[in-house]
Amino acid sequence: MVELRAITEENFMEAFNLRLAPGQEAFVSHPIRSLAQAYVYRDQCQPFGIYAEGRMVGYVMVIYDCDVPEYDIWHMMIDASAQGRGYGGAALDEVIRYIRTKPFGDSGRVALTCNRDNAAAQRLYTCKGFAATGNGDEDEIEMAMNVD
Repeated sequence: MVELRAITEENFMEAFNLRLAPGQEAFVSHPIRSLAQAYVYRDQCQPFGIYAEGRMVGYVMVIYDCDVPEYDIWHMMIDASAQGRGYGGAALDEVIRYIRTKPFGDSGRVALTCNRDNAAAQRLYTCKGFAATGNGDEDEIEMAMNVD
């Protein structure tokens, strides 16, 4: 259904053109911010375009936190025009499959944060096996799972 393609000089403008649905800006950063972070953390992360039928429909970044160690999923988003088609869940499956290859280091722990008010994302993550850890701040909760 979907495939992950590394963000490169050939497709980064597609990521810049992704748009969130109205009101979702409080839930996730635009890929422009994430790609700046990817540059800084380039030795321990991989940004991906989420593709369906040859078109970029979303974005996600996987980063390896060497200090913990764990894999983190950052800034996952689906374009407003492509939401509600199952792309988020399918992309999350592909991200987990990628993390299982341990591309940056040996850890089976995967974590992400989710805005406390983003009930749809929390349902998706819970359905895929993530559970709240009890960590977070006033806006976000941490969710994690083990993929070993």
